[in-house]
Amino acid sequence: MNFTLKVWRQDGAEKPGHFEKYPADNIPEDASFLEMLDIVNEDLIAKDKIPIEFDHDCREGICGMCSLTVNGIPHGPGRGTTCQLYMRKFHENQEITVEPFRVEPFPVVRDLAVDRGAFDRIIQAGGFISERSGSAPDANAVPVPKPVADQAMDAAACIGCGACAAACPNSSAMLFVSAKVVHLGSLPQGKPEKNRRVLNMVRQMDEEGFGNCSNYYACEAVCPASVPAAFIARMNREYSMATIRETVGEPV
Repeated sequence: MNFTLKVWRQDGAEKPGHFEKYPADNIPEDASFLEMLDIVNEDLIAKDKIPIEFDHDCREGICGMCSLTVNGIPHGPGRGTTCQLYMRKFHENQEITVEPFRVEPFPVVRDLAVDRGAFDRIIQAGGFISERSGSAPDANAVPVPKPVADQAMDAAACIGCGACAAACPNSSAMLFVSAKVVHLGSLPQGKPEKNRRVLNMVRQMDEEGFGNCSNYYACEAVCPASVPAAFIARMNREYSMATIRETVGEPV
């Protein structure tokens, strides 16, 4: 299969960027989108040109590193990560536009690679439990009702790829944050820090410059892990209750 790529090239967050067109010829239809970029880069290197920079790691739909916007859709058409997007999804001779995630708190490192350290800092603000390593009881020793366990597992499915923020017109990260809040706040091990966690994580999210949720549901539509937007409503309730407790002087 043959395609024309319209790729965003940018040499760092402080430099201006621009689109450049490249031919992608003789691409197997079963090649993934990242494998197609590998082929294009091999051709660029053979011509002594600078290859296209993009993030990747597992290439198994687990890590979420492949944060590309393909034809205006984070991760491209279909539900899944970019490494799970195959070239048979496109038409022969189609022009494909490839950009980095357009989120202000995700500055461009180079070309299609962005710095998602903002998500790491949100996790550091509260996305953990303070059990001592080696002294915590075995998880199976703590009874958890199946509906609660299922909800926690649905939230834990979030891989932190950032597609939710990239799809949102407000660049909101609330689906990501709510997934972490609901995951830990649902389980007995996470309940002691429940109020402090939601306060710290939401405030760190705001400090990083992410926008608020306006219920567009674009985040849910592109999430490769199918994390439901209903978690945002639960996080908002928990944040409101924690704020009230803090205001009246109750320990959080």
